[in-house]
Amino acid sequence: MITIASLIVFLAFYTLYYTSKRAVLSYDLGFEKWMKNNPKQTKITGLTLLLLAYIFWLFTQSLGCGTLMFFIQLMAIGSLIVILSPLKKISNKAIIVLFVIVALLEFYYN
Repeated sequence: MITIASLIVFLAFYTLYYTSKRAVLSYDLGFEKWMKNNPKQTKITGLTLLLLAYIFWLFTQSLGCGTLMFFIQLMAIGSLIVILSPLKKISNKAIIVLFVIVALLEFYYN
């Protein structure tokens, strides 16, 4: 469940990052072009995903711990997106491999 919340936080911040006017953006993938052409719907989608991830954190943890972990994760993932996205180090394959490994580790240790 924590891995799913992490993936949703990543997707939410990534969609909100693409609505920024100051960020250096690359439009290599099809959904990135859609996000550029539909900024209002992209913001609504990003905020909805953030709310959904927060609800997942609250479901898995208590109110205080879930809120703290959500904001720590949001800061960590957000800073990585801001740093690595202009360098074009974020690819679909790398994200999928990373989250599969993390999900396997989560299920193995629980």
